[in-house]
Amino acid sequence: MPELPEMENYKILLNQKIAGEIITDILINRDKSININAELFKKTVKHQKVVNVNRRGKHLLFQLQNGQTLLLHLMLGGWMFFGKEADKPKRTIQVRLSFGDYHLYFIGLRLGYLHLYSLKEAEQKLEHLGPEPLAPEFTQQQFLQRISSKHGRLKTTLLDQEFIAGIGNCYSAEICFHAGLKPTNDIDDIDETKRIEIYTSMKTILQEAGNHGGYLENPFFKGDTLTGSFSALCQVYNREGEECKRCGATIIMETISSRNTYYCPNCQK
Repeated sequence: MPELPEMENYKILLNQKIAGEIITDILINRDKSININAELFKKTVKHQKVVNVNRRGKHLLFQLQNGQTLLLHLMLGGWMFFGKEADKPKRTIQVRLSFGDYHLYFIGLRLGYLHLYSLKEAEQKLEHLGPEPLAPEFTQQQFLQRISSKHGRLKTTLLDQEFIAGIGNCYSAEICFHAGLKPTNDIDDIDETKRIEIYTSMKTILQEAGNHGGYLENPFFKGDTLTGSFSALCQVYNREGEECKRCGATIIMETISSRNTYYCPNCQK
């Protein structure tokens, strides 16, 4: 599932490709991927300029010139591709937004969605989310205050979108590895020094992953070599049975709250 770094990468690329451009056509192959009647969706969105694209947690918000907002959540298996018809992936397309000869393809929206709201409605849909972990105003002290009210396993806490927005299965594992803590540890057993290390690791990992285009390897456009390049840098995620790059121990996978969780039994205590 795309997480904060993947969606931040998409946000940057989308603003480069379509900000200021007019949506010239719309194709909807799956009505369940949108939230209103398909004809009304097309009528409202077609011929609108994309003012900009913003991110909130794992969501993207496409701000349109008429004040409406397209709220995107890719969920599990969703991704996007931008290019000409001849370059598109040989995959089922749920929704397509056209910009002249170029198109933005929404792929794998079986669980994800592209919903149309007013800006106020979109903000209300996202108001339950916790703070943005990379925001400058999200300080170490604020993190310590928020985590002081949490209980249960570290992994589960990092996945809680109301605690902090944007962290999912991959980066919770990588943050725990960077901080030297097992994801199975209980929050109540982690002292303040280690909690500070979690905060520092969170900032470090999410920023580095964003700089490398995240870990999902589907290119966003033809010739895209950045998107997904963090996959090669993952230390534990999806590496069950492989050697730890730091100490050589075997990476372990456990299931926590129905999520596969990866860690090094030697480096993480």
